[in-house]
Amino acid sequence: MNARDAAIRKVGFIGAGRMGQPMIGHAARKGFDVAVYDVDPGKRAPVEQRGGHWQPSLDALGRDSQAILVCVGYDRELRELFSAQGGLKDVKAGTIVAILSTVHPKTVTELAAIAARRGVHVVDSTVCRGGKAADEGTLLSFVGGDATVVERIRPVLAAYSADIVHTGPVGTAQVAKAANNMIMWSCLIANHEALALAQRHGMDAEKLREALLMSSGDNYVLRNWKQNTMAWAEDDMEIVQQMAAQKGIALPQAGVNREICRMLKPKRFKLDEYGV
Repeated sequence: MNARDAAIRKVGFIGAGRMGQPMIGHAARKGFDVAVYDVDPGKRAPVEQRGGHWQPSLDALGRDSQAILVCVGYDRELRELFSAQGGLKDVKAGTIVAILSTVHPKTVTELAAIAARRGVHVVDSTVCRGGKAADEGTLLSFVGGDATVVERIRPVLAAYSADIVHTGPVGTAQVAKAANNMIMWSCLIANHEALALAQRHGMDAEKLREALLMSSGDNYVLRNWKQNTMAWAEDDMEIVQQMAAQKGIALPQAGVNREICRMLKPKRFKLDEYGV
């Protein structure tokens, strides 16, 4: 067996933000040797507190990592990493690069093809359930890629995931995440409208929320009320609209929800202000 195909012990993380930091901590506690790079040197202290080894450059991180988990924010940042001058240009053949970022599926499939020419395996491994689940290590991971590669990296993903679903070929995890986001933002908007309406009619909103958790109106966002920052709502819905346009499909609710999310973000969970 090639050394690069052995059980993964050395894991690199690119990006140590709100979601990345707890994942780094879970991976370190599970016994993985975790190397971390972030453009913000201020992230070094919290990374090291969680058991990660700070790396001064992407070259240093990529040299020895058997798997690299990428947690950057946007398509352009991913493309820069995979470019001829990017930080992943010298990653060794056999390395698995898992894209955790929420991006357009086409971005992932194109980058996977580029990496494959160098013998590097790319999977997309999007996560759901938000920051609380990241802290608890109970995220849901959708994983798109070759089944053999997915099985190799599964123990790494299991360090911070309670559930792992292989969605199919590379790129399909992005499709699954887009579908998840469409439903999640729809629920968040509907929850605000229902609770605001009930409050205006004199009902205790929290009492109603607890009752709805037993009803057909139950949903994940309602169960985890006041925890969603909406940090990526507009970006998520923009990706959905790009995907829809690419396939010539009309998604009228998704379009309306994007505009509502823009309005809702500064007023989220403030029922007294909703609808004013």
